[in-house]
Amino acid sequence: VQLVESGGGLVQAGGSLRLSCAASGRAFSSDVVGWFRQAPGKERAFVAAITWGGGARDYADSVKGRFTISRDNAKNTVYLQMNNLKPEDTAVYYCAAASSRGLIFTTAVTYPLWGQGTQVTVSS
Repeated sequence: VQLVESGGGLVQAGGSLRLSCAASGRAFSSDVVGWFRQAPGKERAFVAAITWGGGARDYADSVKGRFTISRDNAKNTVYLQMNNLKPEDTAVYYCAAASSRGLIFTTAVTYPLWGQGTQVTVSS
C-alpha cells in the first residue's frame, strides 16, 4: 500500500498548483485523506482533509478560500488545488490516509499511512 504525491514545484506568489495523491495497492473506502505541510524548522501542520465516503471537508484557517480539496473515485486520487499561493505556503506537502468511518482528522498522529512528500516553493 502506497500513497504517491505529485504536482509540486516552483511558482510565483499569486500563482496556482494542483497536488495529487494517488493510492496504489488499495482503494480509499472508509478513509479520511488529509494534506499536511512541513516548512523547514517547523512542525508538520494540517492543511485540509476530506472523507472518502461522504465528501466532508475541513481546512486550516490559513488556506480557507484559497485551497480546495477534492476526490476522484474512479482514479482513487485526492487533489489539493492551491490558488493565490503565498511565500508562506512554501513547504513539503504530504498526503496521509486513515480509516475514520466518516470522521475528519486534523492531527498528524491520527494518520498511519503517509506519502513521501512533494516540495512546493512560492517565490515573492
